[in-house]
Amino acid sequence: MKQIEKLVTNKFSKLRIAVVGDVMLDSYLCGSVERISPEAPVPVVSIDKKEDRPGGAANVALNLKSLGATPILFSVIGRDETGKKLLNLLTNSGIDTSNIITSKSRITTSKTRVLSKNHQMIRFDEEIQTSISDREADSLYAFIAKQFQSNKFDAVIIEDYNKGVLTESLIEVLMTLFHKKNIPVLVDPKKNNFFSFDGATVFKPNLREAREALGKNFGTSLKELNEVHHEFKKKLFHHYTLITLGDKGSYINNGETGNIIPAQVRNVSDVSGAGDTVIAVMAACIASGANAFDAAFLSNLAGGIVCEKPGVVSIEKNKLLSELKK
Repeated sequence: MKQIEKLVTNKFSKLRIAVVGDVMLDSYLCGSVERISPEAPVPVVSIDKKEDRPGGAANVALNLKSLGATPILFSVIGRDETGKKLLNLLTNSGIDTSNIITSKSRITTSKTRVLSKNHQMIRFDEEIQTSISDREADSLYAFIAKQFQSNKFDAVIIEDYNKGVLTESLIEVLMTLFHKKNIPVLVDPKKNNFFSFDGATVFKPNLREAREALGKNFGTSLKELNEVHHEFKKKLFHHYTLITLGDKGSYINNGETGNIIPAQVRNVSDVSGAGDTVIAVMAACIASGANAFDAAFLSNLAGGIVCEKPGVVSIEKNKLLSELKK
């Protein structure tokens, strides 16, 4: 544990990590339910607080920033009021937004959650899921390639929410670029491009995504999860498999052996954004030279911590260190 503590305290602050993928705005309408509407049998939520937070790949960047690392965020958003809000939030959090392209032909993805006493009542999504244009993809690649020519990066996180930023052709050229630079690449995949990330360092689906991708309702025994790793390996030729298992913890395979890391017993408030925290911590650990099992242990711990708070939140470095010492 002392070795992991040293990584967090001494090495994370020296890291530069690129984050590529779908960003979004998470909005919250918070209040309480005290009556049922006379118009229809639905609860009436009396709103007393409104809040906006960066989500998706932007939340991954925030988690890296909270850990002390320097995130460099690449994405495409709409040229709209939602996009302006998101850019302002990122700027105010100390994250550079100069590599985020604004598009006239798209809207910025937003998720609006209505909460009553920290319990989610309903969610409204506004988004375009079609792929960005070839011209926008070329521009985004040019932004990324330019940064990689002039700057040193310790790792790359590819955050795919299937909102259109990561096209199949863009993924292919990006993976080629990152391999040439010999940089660790951590992938959080979604359904559309699930098996497009050949040669990734860490492949991190959650349990539901892994089951859907393979078309199997497999269990969470070590034997079954090891078999899943080998099936993924045949398609992706990647190094490590990290599968988040919800309240059962995480599964990690370092290419030679697998292990299940149990979840800590916690008062779970909201699992939203936990995957963003897991991959951010995993990337920081791998970039710092940690082995796969230590990295997965710390990632699993961090993911559990953020579930104790409502909404999408980033991990607090001091809280993570405190929990680690326990």
